[in-house]
This record gives sequence, structure tokens and C-alpha cells, in this order.
Amino acid sequence: MGYAAARGGLAAIRAAESLVQQLREQATTTTPADIQLIEHFGALVDRVMGEGGVWGPEMAAAALRQGGGDPIEAAHLIRSKRSTLAVIAVARADADEIQVLRRIVPAYRTPPGAQILGATSDYAGRILDMSPPSTPADRHVTNPAQQTAVVENGDRTPQRLLSVLRDLDLVVDRRRDDDPEPFDITQVAARPPAPRSARLSAMARAETGALVNVWYRNILGPDGYLHEITLGEVRHGHIPVRIDHPHTGRPITVCRVRVTEVEAIEDLDGIDEDRTRVDVGYGFCLGHNEKKAIAMANLDIACHRDNGRTQLEQSLLLTTDGLESTGFLEHLKLPHYVTFRSIIERKMAARRRA
Repeated sequence: MGYAAARGGLAAIRAAESLVQQLREQATTTTPADIQLIEHFGALVDRVMGEGGVWGPEMAAAALRQGGGDPIEAAHLIRSKRSTLAVIAVARADADEIQVLRRIVPAYRTPPGAQILGATSDYAGRILDMSPPSTPADRHVTNPAQQTAVVENGDRTPQRLLSVLRDLDLVVDRRRDDDPEPFDITQVAARPPAPRSARLSAMARAETGALVNVWYRNILGPDGYLHEITLGEVRHGHIPVRIDHPHTGRPITVCRVRVTEVEAIEDLDGIDEDRTRVDVGYGFCLGHNEKKAIAMANLDIACHRDNGRTQLEQSLLLTTDGLESTGFLEHLKLPHYVTFRSIIERKMAARRRA
């Protein structure tokens, strides 16, 4: 059964589902294969870009095609390509400048700014549609101006729910004025104990399924009950990326990329924690991948609260990268004659001694 408690009611839900269908139907059968991949399998392309750590939809589509549709193999191809490229500048982006295409606030019924469902089927039942794709002549959009009016006329950079909680003095403030340069996991391998930027970077490139698995294991307590978790805000939109001009030194915008951002709220109830406040975790990744960003945000809090008592941070840094884990798995298919021969000889020697 679909969840129907969305602000705007059934009309908003139907408009969101209609937008998903419109985006699918915008793809034509005459475009090149890579363009069709981007148009038809946008979520998969975005996932590959995130796990490959490079923004480039055409590159991700080409990697998917070359990898036969295997997202981990495609991410491997992207990272290999990235390793051959020269680093010419350090880019900066401010998350407060995200121009939202989708913005939901599950924690507040009437948050500051509009709730924008965007293109989503979250509130619809999962029913397989076996009907053939429509042709361009069959496509008809009812009131297209009305479909996009909420986004175009609404505030594209709404105030954050987190700012409201800060005004109420309800949030533990973990911001730092002396925040060091972000940890670059592409240059140096992150090992526990690692700074927060290293953990977030590792999770942003992690294999989505592996990260969700660690998240689920973490929120499921030993008593079998889920920890109380609330999503403060989920955003998907375009963010400007800037670099310093090599001659003038002034910042210039070089591109805009799509990103997903999540802020998760967790109640503080530990003996040594401030029980009058809540903590907020952060998730941020390339493309539209809400599963990963939500898992990131909750695991960001979990690592901070864990403070090295368990192997949670080690699991995040060392076991969630799809390339590392599958690389070890795939190498088992290579010849291992010598290894197996030594096992057999040890068994035969032990049998002779016995």
C-alpha cells in the first residue's frame, strides 16, 4: 500500500508519479546508446558516478555499457580513467546554494519553505508495468506548466530545518572553526581512527548496497528493535562548483552538478550525552541516490557516538568499498594451482604422520 501522508495530498502524489513517467518517456529510440542509458536508467548512472567518484553522466553511461551493466565494474572503469587525469585545481561547493529539484522534510509537517516531492514513486504501490513504452506520438502531458509550477514558483533554496533547531538551541553543535583541509581518500588510504571528512568521503564512494547493509545492522539493536531515527531533510538538486581563476585568483563557477543531501536527527540518551539536545548526521553524494545519503547521515552520527568502541568505523572504511571487496572476490577465479597444491600436500603429510 502506498504511503499517502504527503503534504499536498493525493494531487501532489499523482503529480510526482506523473513526473517520473514523463521523464522516462522523454527518452527516444533514436538517440545513441549512452544517451538512452542516461535517460532510461538515470538512477543507475548516478549510482555509478557516486561510487566511481567522478561527475560525468556520459562517462558513467559508457562505463556501464562497457561493463555489461555491472555497476561495480563500471565504477572500476571510471576510477581507472580518473587515475590518468591530471589534477589542475581544487573545487569548492557550498551546500546552502543547492537549487532544489526535490525537498522533503519528514520531521516537520509545516517546515520553513516548501515541500517539493519532485519526480518520485515513493508513495505509490510497487506494481510491475508490462505495457510497451509509448511512442512520441502517444505522449501527452496534461497542464505541463501546472506540473512544474511548484518548483518554479517556490523557493529553490529554502531555509534548512537544522537552522530552526539551532535557533531553539536543540542541536549539539559539532561545527569547527579550525576545520582542517578535507581528507583526500583518492591520494591517501583512510584508516581508523580517521577524521570525519575521511569517513564521509569513504561513504560517498561506498557501494550502495554494502553501505545500506552496515546501516541496517547498526540501527537494529541487540533486542531486535530499531533505534529511533528521524530524517530532518532530504534534498536533491543542482549545486554550483567553483575554482579559483588561475590568473585573477577570483572564484569562478565551472559547472553545476546534481547531488543528494540528507540531514538525519537522532535522540541523545547516553549517560555521558546532553539529553536536552539532539545530534544531526550528514550525508552527501553525487547524483540522485537517497538510499546512500540517508545511510551516510545515520552512520555519521553512529560513528561519532561509537567513538571507537566497536569496529563500526573500520567496517565503513575497509569493507564498504565495492571495488576493494569485489576485487578480492574476483581474484579467486584466477589460477590458484600452487596454493591448492600446498594444501593437498599438507593434508597428505598429516595423514602419513597419523
